[in-house]
Amino acid sequence: MPHLGSTHGKAAGELWIDAVSGDEATDAEVFADLAEAGVIYVGEAHTIQRHHAVQLRILQEMFMRKVPLVLCLEQLEASDQPVVDRYHRREIDYDALVREIDWAKKWRNYADYRALVEFAHQHQIPIRALNAPPDVIRAVSRGGGIDRLAPAQRAQLPAEIVTEDPAYEQLTNRELAKHMALDPTRLGPVFEAQVSRDETMAANIVIARRVETAPDKLRTAFVVLGAGHMRYGLGTAARVRRRDPDTVERLVLISESGDGQLTASEKAATREITISHADLREVGRPPADYVRVLPLANRTLPPGHPPIPQ
Repeated sequence: MPHLGSTHGKAAGELWIDAVSGDEATDAEVFADLAEAGVIYVGEAHTIQRHHAVQLRILQEMFMRKVPLVLCLEQLEASDQPVVDRYHRREIDYDALVREIDWAKKWRNYADYRALVEFAHQHQIPIRALNAPPDVIRAVSRGGGIDRLAPAQRAQLPAEIVTEDPAYEQLTNRELAKHMALDPTRLGPVFEAQVSRDETMAANIVIARRVETAPDKLRTAFVVLGAGHMRYGLGTAARVRRRDPDTVERLVLISESGDGQLTASEKAATREITISHADLREVGRPPADYVRVLPLANRTLPPGHPPIPQ
């Protein structure tokens, strides 16, 4: 089974940065610390292949260290959990899982998560679907907020949703400013939609830690989600802490390093924005515990320069 590299923290030009100390960290140091956490958040840019490779390698390392795991995925909707459970019980195979939940329609790069899901399946690691119903999230965003939901829609979200979160709202609104079509007067409902998703995922993470365990035991939730839902310990992470203040969490980010490319249609729908270091300093905390730094992709090198390892 592959490891994430040598104990010196470098594999194929990659390295770990301890974002709290600001120093480079070894694989051994990072993995030993992650193994002590109750929740490990691995934030991603959804369509970057190298992010998914790092996620898999960390999951494998935690399994080898005999950490009792549950794989929690933003990319699966909570309503699909019964089908996911059938897959976990080996009643259906991966292809049937994809078909029955219509995963290709719900998450366009669903295939990027196959290796994670199949590794969990192979090693009997439970899988938990985290996400809220998309139609409900759209209703919050476009319909004026949580309070305007129809009772049947509101019942599909957690009973307790806390939208008062100035630091998270400020950061989210700055990032939303890149969307050309977004009316600034509608930022409030859009932020409430983000929070509704966070609250749903947090509630499901808390439940997931108690799956297939003894009453006095908790699993370590290995949570794969968009970085915007966990950066700085905000979003989903903050809402797990509110529900379970004793949770030991670790936040892992992965650098984009030139991999974050927009399609032509995505570029046409966005505007250039700048979020400065001064803006982010207002949050008052590091963005994660650890950052996996990847070598730059597609960099133009001078003649005769050796290629950057990938």
